[in-house]
Amino acid sequence: MESSTLASRDVYKWGIITALGVVAGYVAVLFANVRHFYTDDTESQYTPLWVMLGRHLRDGRLPVLVPEHWMAGNYTIEEAGLLNPPQLLIDLIAPSVDNLVLYVTVVKLVFAIILGLGVFRICLVYGAKASWAAVAGSAIPFTGWLLFFDEASWMTAFTGTAWMVHAWASGVRYARGRGGPIPAFVFLYLAISVQYIFPAVEAGLMIGAVAIGELVYQKAWRPSLRLLTMAAFAALAGLATYLPSMLSAKVTWRGTAQINNDQFLTVPWSESLNASLPSSLPAFSSWWGYVQPMPVVYIAWFLVPALAFVDWRKALDSARELSAPALFAVMALMWTAGPGTIGPLRWPARVLPMVALGLLVLVCVLLGRFATFEGWRRRAVAAAVLIGLLWVRSFSAAPHEVVWHVVAALGVAALGSAVVWLGRSRGMVAACALVIASAFPIVYLQVRAAQPTPMSWNLPENRAEMKAAFPDLPGTTLQLGDRALIPPGERTLQGAYGSLVFGNYAKDLELTYVSGYTPNGHFWFGEMLCMRWDTSVCPDAYRRAFATEPATGKTIVDLMKVDRVVLQRALYPDARNQPAPPGWKWVDYPGHEKYIAVLEREGGLISNQNGRVAAMRGGTATSISESDLTSRVQVSSDDGGRVVFARLGWPGYRVTLDGRDIPFDVVAKTFVAVDIPAGTKSGDLVLTWRPPGWKIGGAAIVFGLLGVGVLEWAYRRGRRRADEPAEPTDEPTPPDTAASESAESGLADAVR
Repeated sequence: MESSTLASRDVYKWGIITALGVVAGYVAVLFANVRHFYTDDTESQYTPLWVMLGRHLRDGRLPVLVPEHWMAGNYTIEEAGLLNPPQLLIDLIAPSVDNLVLYVTVVKLVFAIILGLGVFRICLVYGAKASWAAVAGSAIPFTGWLLFFDEASWMTAFTGTAWMVHAWASGVRYARGRGGPIPAFVFLYLAISVQYIFPAVEAGLMIGAVAIGELVYQKAWRPSLRLLTMAAFAALAGLATYLPSMLSAKVTWRGTAQINNDQFLTVPWSESLNASLPSSLPAFSSWWGYVQPMPVVYIAWFLVPALAFVDWRKALDSARELSAPALFAVMALMWTAGPGTIGPLRWPARVLPMVALGLLVLVCVLLGRFATFEGWRRRAVAAAVLIGLLWVRSFSAAPHEVVWHVVAALGVAALGSAVVWLGRSRGMVAACALVIASAFPIVYLQVRAAQPTPMSWNLPENRAEMKAAFPDLPGTTLQLGDRALIPPGERTLQGAYGSLVFGNYAKDLELTYVSGYTPNGHFWFGEMLCMRWDTSVCPDAYRRAFATEPATGKTIVDLMKVDRVVLQRALYPDARNQPAPPGWKWVDYPGHEKYIAVLEREGGLISNQNGRVAAMRGGTATSISESDLTSRVQVSSDDGGRVVFARLGWPGYRVTLDGRDIPFDVVAKTFVAVDIPAGTKSGDLVLTWRPPGWKIGGAAIVFGLLGVGVLEWAYRRGRRRADEPAEPTDEPTPPDTAASESAESGLADAVR
């Protein structure tokens, strides 16, 4: 009992060290670039989305659809996490924080700690010593792709990974009878419901690898079957997150399922394995050419050289137990090499964090169980050879950085020598402490060397300053501009960002703009205005916006019920020299003339007139009530007519007239339209939108919860003693594994 208590304290101690190591790493990154975690998609997509969603939630509305946002207004298919409770909490807090850099950094730090502790738990369940588990946990947030892409930019990929690693640890515990199904179910659901497909698919691969691994290890099929059943119930609960996207795909840019191959962001295996030289600049095709400006395939400096200090004879005896992380790493490695597109899954380099995860877990478990200094001189030579191979691979990818590669190789060799000396003279705990501490200067140098970051939009960070500098634009605004035309020196609040919005920037300003950041835009609306994912348009967009739609005789801006059109002067330099379109006038906004020319309607705002009725032919249509999801209109038509709504024709609409279902159509493949039968007198027309598949999704959530409830009941009923977990195997257990498992269970509860 005393030994168990000491081991438990050891696990908690190293869990705290893991968290502190992540914090210290974040501090090092911020010294190199204080805006590192507020860049690219984080500044242009996610953070403004949090602000907007939070405002709606505070008003008591779940904003599944905001019609006036047009291009990015269907939030059931965006990366909004509408069914993810932690994300909704982030949204609720966001409007109260003025400094967005501060808020984003704190949120990401919390998830980095969650991620680190999850990897710490995985290593523990596979029997690693707590010190080496802490090495893995503190290292994972600072692996190359995670640090420079997922943490810096792609927030949902990062949060999904953070939840997924806990699902892995809890899933192994459940398969081995050391824990119930609920923790694994909850973590899997959270990974799925971030509303980003990569973590969901990666979680599926992880569960498959663990199920196979447990079958190999335990030589029994029931534990794996329990695990797969639990995962199926979690997938059922998460189905509601993706059904709207699946059922709306045919009208989006993404289209239906397809498998294509191209070289963009596909990573050769040799590059993926070049994981331990901090100066590595891998060679594969991306936005910046063939040689990358950031070490995105880097994992940890010790990962490859440390293999020389593993007792492989003993390790091979436990190969069956470690088959899951090995299989997961192999599957991830194969995925990074292509195909380039599998349905909604594109850019295989996004899977590099899974390669890092699998290899870190595998190597740190091996070191935590089978590290040895016997014959250390011979092993040191082997480690030196491995470092040399790393240098050769890095040099071949980016030969112009030869000096830095030499410095990095010598640095890795020096660090490795220090760790070996500490391990032999002071013990493994001291060696692990040095490994953890060594990450901080490395991550500082890596981030510093990548400055100025090629990813930043340089959007403002203080919301009060944004709103003070930007013109007051009530109603609904359509901006026609091209982000590429803003010179780098003018991407400031005093420059273009005081007058123009791109991405979701308008949501930071609490203004209603037609456009927004979207990877899932409505294809036909985008074609109509030649509008792209970041709200940029082509020069012909001005003509198209004021073109007459033949079936209604109204212009596109009339059908959209737009109150204002903002033209970027750089895209339309001669716009003010031309007469305003009929019914419009040029309006001056002093101090903003350099960047924008503004058209407003002569009669004032129309977006608040007659609800969302945009046109009526052959009768009358009077709005009775309006909400984001429902338009209720009183219609009359003697000979039959058609009412057109300022609503984008997403799948999910239903129309009733006096309580009877009637069909609806779309005008210009874009605007919702309803034909009114002849002889209709003061008919009650109700147009309602619901996320497609919402009934199926709701039922799936209920079945998922009921299913995991049954599994939990079966687990509790089958436990003979709460303090004596079943171990259906005759494999030898590492000396401190049982105690570590007990403490890890408490740690899991704390994290959960």
